[in-house]
Amino acid sequence: MKAMDHGTDHAPATHDHTGHGHAGASWPTAAKATLHCLTGCAIGEILGMVIGTALLWGNVPTMILAITLAFIFGYSFTLFAVRRAGLDFKSAIKVALAADTVSIAVMEFVDNAIIALTPGAMDAHLSDGLFWSALLGGFAVAFLVTTPVNKWMIGRGKGHAVVHAYH
Repeated sequence: MKAMDHGTDHAPATHDHTGHGHAGASWPTAAKATLHCLTGCAIGEILGMVIGTALLWGNVPTMILAITLAFIFGYSFTLFAVRRAGLDFKSAIKVALAADTVSIAVMEFVDNAIIALTPGAMDAHLSDGLFWSALLGGFAVAFLVTTPVNKWMIGRGKGHAVVHAYH
């Protein structure tokens, strides 16, 4: 990142106008990072649940597919963004893994725990309100749990902080 002097009388320094510095991260920054991860996770997880349910798979294979797709879609959002910024494929994969792994893992753990612990949710069908309320409720709780994790990580230059050099 190029150092900039904004006309002040101190030495030039890198200015991070998005709140991603190592001194701490703002709650809005952490929430935005979490929402970014949640979007990819939700697309992958819903797709996995729909495919597994439509194919009449059992709970375990359906959840494995849903979690796998959640990671794939979660990583892909970052991967495509940093590729557009000019990173080669290998470097982009490294950035996506560094940026998203903890966030996606926490989100998937919380979300799937909510679904697994909601009575009847694992056996509900796509047409059941219980299926969708458990899934969406799990996403909401996962967002609330993962946002402070992302805030902590971004404040230490980890997680989503590694992506912002490429925006």
